[in-house]
Amino acid sequence: MKVSTKGRYALRMMLDLATNQTGEPVRLRDVARRQKISEKYLEQIAAILNKAGFVRSVRGPQGGYLLQKVPEAYTVGMILRLTEGSLAPVGCVGEDPAGFCAGECQMARACVTRRLWKQLNDAINGVVDRVTLADLLAWQAEAADDYVI
Repeated sequence: MKVSTKGRYALRMMLDLATNQTGEPVRLRDVARRQKISEKYLEQIAAILNKAGFVRSVRGPQGGYLLQKVPEAYTVGMILRLTEGSLAPVGCVGEDPAGFCAGECQMARACVTRRLWKQLNDAINGVVDRVTLADLLAWQAEAADDYVI
């Protein structure tokens, strides 16, 4: 599984909103500048996050984006699945493995490697579904505390 820029940038945007939440909307222009991401690309990602109810858009001169929930309520898995779709390394262990295997793989019943792919899929999901946006905030704070001149 390889996470695309859309997934990585969505995660960075959500983390930036969580980091900079003051009760006031965070402007996309500011997120783009801090994260060194194209504002146009972030607009596309913000639309996906907004439609899913992960963020709320506030219009106007003082507008921007706010998280809809507290950082503890978002897992990395939720954000990545929204932008990436399935995180499965192969189709036969994804969300609809029976449909995939029945329709595309003639070796499904005798496939020994499927066990490996299932374990890998479980490991990936175990990590991304356990780590929250709040965890990333804590890790970010730890990294800042480690900075020494």
